[in-house]
Amino acid sequence: MSWIAIPLSGLTVLSTLAGGLVALRLAKELTTAIALTGGIVVAVALFHVLPESIEAVDNPQRVGLLVGAGFLTFFLAERLLVLHHRDDAEQAQAHAHVGAFGAAGLSLHSFVDGLGIGLAFDLSTSTGLLVFVAVVSHDFADGLNTVGFVLRQSGDRARAVRWLTVDAAAPLAGAIIGSTLSISEQHLGAVLAVYAGFFLFMGGTDLLPHAHEHPSGKRVLLTVAGFGAILLTSLIAGR
Repeated sequence: MSWIAIPLSGLTVLSTLAGGLVALRLAKELTTAIALTGGIVVAVALFHVLPESIEAVDNPQRVGLLVGAGFLTFFLAERLLVLHHRDDAEQAQAHAHVGAFGAAGLSLHSFVDGLGIGLAFDLSTSTGLLVFVAVVSHDFADGLNTVGFVLRQSGDRARAVRWLTVDAAAPLAGAIIGSTLSISEQHLGAVLAVYAGFFLFMGGTDLLPHAHEHPSGKRVLLTVAGFGAILLTSLIAGR
C-alpha cells in the first residue's frame, strides 16, 4: 500500500503553497507574520521533529548531540556569512544567503516529511495515514516559514517564490522515493535531530527576537497561537 503515499503527498504540496501565498500577501506586515511563524518553528521542533527523532534513534544522548550539532552548524554558517554591519551592501547579500540557507533547511525537512510518509505506508496503512495527517497539518506552516524567512533576510519576493516552489515539491519527491526505497529508521531519526537544531536556532535566535523587538500584544498572541496550534496538532496526531 506504499503507493498511496504519492497521491496523498500531492495534498502536502497544496498545503505548502497555500502557506507561502499567505506569507507573500502579508509581506507588508512581515514582522507580525514572523511572530506567528517563530512560534510555529519552535513548536514543530519541540513537539513534532524531536519526539520522532528520539523514538527512531532510541538514544536520547545521541539525539541531544545531533540537535546541538544542527544548532551550532547553522550558527557558524550565519556568522561566516554575516560579517559586516547591517547597512553594508556586502552584509545585505550575506543575509540573502542566510535566508536561502534557512529555506533550504526547511525544504530538506519537507523532503524528509514526504520520505516519512512513503516509509510509514510501507509499515502499515494506519501508520502512514497518521504520519500524513501530521505532515499535511504543518506543511502550511512550512510554506509560511519558507517565504517569511527569505523575505526576512533579503526582501526578494522572486527568490521567496522560487524557494516556495522547491519546498512545495520536496514532500512529493520524498514520498516517491520513500515508497520505493527502504531506509534505516535510526538514520532517518538522526537527520530529524539535526533539523530540530536548525529550527530551534531559526526560531529562538532570529525569528522571535525580530518579531518581538518592540512590544506588541498582538504579536505575543500570534506566537502563542502558533505554538499552541502545533502542540494541539501533535497531541491529536499522536493518539
